[in-house]
Amino acid sequence: MATTTIVQTQSSPWPWLMLPARLVLFGFWQFIIAVLLRLLGTADPWLASAAWWPLSAFLANLICIGWLDRLYRWEGLRFWDIFRIQRQTMKQDLLIVLGAFILAGPIAFLPNILAATWLFGEQQDALDLFMQPLPSWGFVLGLVLFPMTMALAELPTYFAYCMPRLETQTGRRWLAVLLPALFLALQHCTLPLIFDGRFIAWRLLMYLPFAIFIGLLLRWRPQLLPYLVVEHFLLDMATAFMIPLAG
Repeated sequence: MATTTIVQTQSSPWPWLMLPARLVLFGFWQFIIAVLLRLLGTADPWLASAAWWPLSAFLANLICIGWLDRLYRWEGLRFWDIFRIQRQTMKQDLLIVLGAFILAGPIAFLPNILAATWLFGEQQDALDLFMQPLPSWGFVLGLVLFPMTMALAELPTYFAYCMPRLETQTGRRWLAVLLPALFLALQHCTLPLIFDGRFIAWRLLMYLPFAIFIGLLLRWRPQLLPYLVVEHFLLDMATAFMIPLAG
């Protein structure tokens, strides 16, 4: 089984296919939502569909988690094992995560503010495009299902599944870190997909430095993934709290 797994990992196209998969899935589900809104008589269904990005993310995440589970089983592994805490290094890992969290704060938030100010003149103009009102049930969806599934799908896709397999196939450590980080940032350009060059650039630039930082951290110490998944859930829940309610 071990030999078979090595051969599969070295020859499989799936680590490459999974890089753009989430970007495509976000756009696909937004298109489906736009079609449904059009059938319901919405005047500008694409613009209205952008507000439903938590639903697009949730549906894409479900598919992604299912794919990851299948891909891991194909290699004779278990997807859910990647979330196991390594008890023998738990204390040291917690200290590293705490330090990383302190460093990650400016890396995560400053590019957001700086890019928005550079592209839009002020951050609020970018946020107004991103955070559009939802009905109360949509807000609950964004608050619970979106962050929960995002945490289970995003980092595991790019850094638990793609990164080590790309390194095995290419033999280039820097490329194995950079490509998943780049596509992690790129996926946000279709979450939501708004045909405004400034908005698309903002969504890319605001995440790229943070994605590279997380990629380097997990390349150095893969057992930090469970802790980062929990932090990811909490950060996405805080983001969902910013969604305004429709009147």
